[in-house]
Amino acid sequence: MSLKEQINGLQHIGVPTKNMEETIAFYEKLGFETAFETVNDGDRVVFLKFASLVIETYESKDAAMKSGAVDHIALDVKDIEKTYELINQEGLNTTKDTIHFLPFWENGVKFFTIEGPNKEKIEFSQYL
Repeated sequence: MSLKEQINGLQHIGVPTKNMEETIAFYEKLGFETAFETVNDGDRVVFLKFASLVIETYESKDAAMKSGAVDHIALDVKDIEKTYELINQEGLNTTKDTIHFLPFWENGVKFFTIEGPNKEKIEFSQYL
């Protein structure tokens, strides 16, 4: 199976924030609704959904707060282990990241992140 066959499409866009309430209020005015909320390493994480678009916003004291501050795009994959294998075979895992687990959503997610040619972060993520 090829890498292209592993990717379902865009899963979410990661946007760090210093003010979660202001961020939620802004996206709600655009029609987004809270789909999932949790705490990770003491920081609040909220997934906001509008149709098929999902924004993962999370508190970060290091949020850039400037143009171009989107932290990552996440691609939804069928099989995280197979995707990881294919990414490594292609020599794309220049960050040497490994597969991580977070207890998000109903059964958790597994993910890893690579860096694109413009220093953009691309996360590969599988809902479990």
